[in-house]
Amino acid sequence: MKNWEFSKVTGSEIAIDDRLSDMMGIVEGGCVYSTLFGYNDEGPKKYEVILSMYPQENYRTLTNITLYMKDVPGSSAQAAHLLGSRGINILNSISLEGISDTIIIWKVLADLSFAGEMDVLLEKFASLKEADDPSVSLIDHIEIKPADIGRVFRTEPDKSKTELRRGAPVTLKNGKYDMSVEYGDILGNIDGKNILMVADIGSWMMSVTFFKDSTTLRKIDIEIPDCPGSIAQCLDWIAEKNINLISVFSKVKICYQTMSLELVADFADCKLSDDEFRANLENAFAEMNGIYTLKQFVELK
Repeated sequence: MKNWEFSKVTGSEIAIDDRLSDMMGIVEGGCVYSTLFGYNDEGPKKYEVILSMYPQENYRTLTNITLYMKDVPGSSAQAAHLLGSRGINILNSISLEGISDTIIIWKVLADLSFAGEMDVLLEKFASLKEADDPSVSLIDHIEIKPADIGRVFRTEPDKSKTELRRGAPVTLKNGKYDMSVEYGDILGNIDGKNILMVADIGSWMMSVTFFKDSTTLRKIDIEIPDCPGSIAQCLDWIAEKNINLISVFSKVKICYQTMSLELVADFADCKLSDDEFRANLENAFAEMNGIYTLKQFVELK
């Protein structure tokens, strides 16, 4: 699943794609918590803003819980009761039926809060199962691991990322987040700037990357053979031209025959003009194994 979108700033506002905002729980009228990071001179990034529906102080108690349950009526209710009765708050969650199986898998982002350590819940569940307690009869097993959302905010002196500010919550209005409210003095004039929005589905956060003025983004769409090594041939040639890839998205169109390869790349250090790049790439295709076709090569708008 493609969990990112390229866009541009309008004034000081970023329009958050409905698909991404729905996935992340960043919704109209809701408070959005944020943190601004700055990057060093290496790479194409200038700034990055992390957006979340949760305050930063909550990250330490957030936990990923996966429950495997029988595919029968009442199993999800039983699992919810198991967690709720122990003071564990279910936050974002998604359940799905196992393919070709008879189980339901429920992935939960939970706030343990004052419920104690993760192993306490596992020990309690194990004791109930061993005693054949009917309160867990529909739950097969449970997996728990730290959400570790705080990893995004860890910075060190020798790393490329520096935390510049933690902003107060800003309300999302008309599907747009106004960067100037908390960060206008740092970001300055960002009207028309290219941005990359990435949804971190596992952490329920969104990253908004602002590129450096020197960054030159191009979109490259190629149709390639659906066979081992075809992507490698394209990426090797592009790397030789000192082009830095920002995103790679591939998708099979006809199995064992063709697939699409969508690239967004920074051409700032490439010595070729756009016309030269296009001509050289098409010449390189003629020497590759299989049929390669350049479908689109444009400046990212």
